[in-house]
Amino acid sequence: MARLSPYFAYKRDTQGKGYLEVYLRGNALLRMAATNKGTAFTEHERRELGLEGMLPPQVCDLPQQVARLYRGYCRQPDDISKYQYLRAMQERSEIRFYAMLQQHLEEMMPIVYTPTVGKAVQQYSDLYQAPRGITVSSHNIDHIDEILDDYHLYDVRMIVATDASAILGIGDQGHGGLAICIGKLALYTAGAGLSPFHTMPVNIDVGTDRKELLEDPEYLGVHESRLTGDAYFELLDRFVDGVKRRWPKAIIQWEDFAKDVAFKVLERYKDRVASFNDDIQGTGAVTLAGLIAACKLKGENLTDQRIVVVGAGAGGIGVAKAIQDGLVHEGLSREQARRQMFVVDAGGLVVEGVSAQPYQLPVSQTEDVYRDWSIAGGLPSLLEVTEQGHPTVLIGLTGVPGLFNEPLVRRMAQNTERPIIFPLSNPTSNCEAIPQDLIAWTEGKAIVATGSPFDDVEYDGQRHSIGQGNNAFVFPGIGFAGILGRCRRITDAMIIESAFALARYTEAHYLSRGLIYPPINDLREVSVSVAAQVLAVALAEDTAQRTDLADLDVVALAEYVRSRMWEPAYLPYVLADNAM
Repeated sequence: MARLSPYFAYKRDTQGKGYLEVYLRGNALLRMAATNKGTAFTEHERRELGLEGMLPPQVCDLPQQVARLYRGYCRQPDDISKYQYLRAMQERSEIRFYAMLQQHLEEMMPIVYTPTVGKAVQQYSDLYQAPRGITVSSHNIDHIDEILDDYHLYDVRMIVATDASAILGIGDQGHGGLAICIGKLALYTAGAGLSPFHTMPVNIDVGTDRKELLEDPEYLGVHESRLTGDAYFELLDRFVDGVKRRWPKAIIQWEDFAKDVAFKVLERYKDRVASFNDDIQGTGAVTLAGLIAACKLKGENLTDQRIVVVGAGAGGIGVAKAIQDGLVHEGLSREQARRQMFVVDAGGLVVEGVSAQPYQLPVSQTEDVYRDWSIAGGLPSLLEVTEQGHPTVLIGLTGVPGLFNEPLVRRMAQNTERPIIFPLSNPTSNCEAIPQDLIAWTEGKAIVATGSPFDDVEYDGQRHSIGQGNNAFVFPGIGFAGILGRCRRITDAMIIESAFALARYTEAHYLSRGLIYPPINDLREVSVSVAAQVLAVALAEDTAQRTDLADLDVVALAEYVRSRMWEPAYLPYVLADNAM
């Protein structure tokens, strides 16, 4: 028996068929998202579970329910209304929500995730209807053990936690950051088959420095300035220690931490609890994967490229580090890899000993690289780097819309026959350039990927596919591999392998069509491939504790991953003897 909650347990009968043993009856079953089957309760279940007369007479199956709910979804007038519709459905019935999300993933992913989730984060207090997950703050951290013990799921394996200090491109959002954690976990389930009954979203509410939130009486978060320094990390220490005590097998995905703490949090806890930072490592891996695929599309090697990364925050440095690791993986020395990449921030080129912050040092440049350049100021500007560094790749993670302007892009097109240009900032309104402009300014030669979804571009009679460098292609597979392998930690080798796994999948299935990322509808199969190959690395480097899997090759591991994926389906219910 797997006791998942105080209210239900998963069991198998004598023939090995699964069923749910429930400890509640009557209206309580209909009020819990985990147990509510609605009109799908059979006539027998209605009688046995005290539901007779509470539901319409017609018994409907799950496909009928999903079809009816999808019609309701399509009637919603705008994206935020669709978001609210889906969240309300999630709080009424987990099974129906995930069945519909999985069936319409490409259409609904921009609603449950970027870009719409950014609006939901900003409007969180106004949109709030039902609780989900937990909030840890200075007001309740003294009771962290009781909070975790009282959580309604017994076996949490995946936690997505944020302090909401740097949400997407919209900055400090205080308590609203919980919406991003809910969205990420929805993709773990829909995209990688992680059971929602093993997940927990967490908002680490350490206050906010956003004046309009602090002055808003309707704001639901802590009305205090953000904790910093020792007080901040003391709170996080107690949260992590509490998780280790309550759920020693749980993995934490750190989400949307500002650059001044993101690297410190990752370094502080990576050996204490299996964890990774999606903004640093997930963004880096998915960008590297797209770059590898784009190079193959050009018929060139990754090591041939000279790369500009614009934006030196957590995402930008994460991308730069991942690309540097990729270059080393492909045969360059660490120093060669460093000298082929230029990280640029608002002040110009990031240079060791001149402008680089400590977390930027591994990917910073040295002064001798630009000693012979003609520059107007103390440090080379983005345009000057593009003109004199002769890059073939331009990647943006700045949140500055329109930064990749026509002169800059036309200069890129002079450096190489097919420039690779990735304006990756989210949400869509913060994108550094519009794909249609990039294609036009390079006369149809640019290979383009963005962070949020964009339609393909028609130019000069040809259709140009716009890849979506979405972290969802890697983070569900990384996390699921960590869970299945019971990994002690999430290593750099596991992260980089996720990038190469995604690139291999794209090459095998879509590169011949001109795509550098798969379509979103392939997310489950992508996650199988990523999880299997990441798990193989974890087993090889003795990070995984599941030694019984060590003799399996990648093909067998992929089948194992697929066999462990949760599917949204109704199980028969049996009333427990001691039901309330």
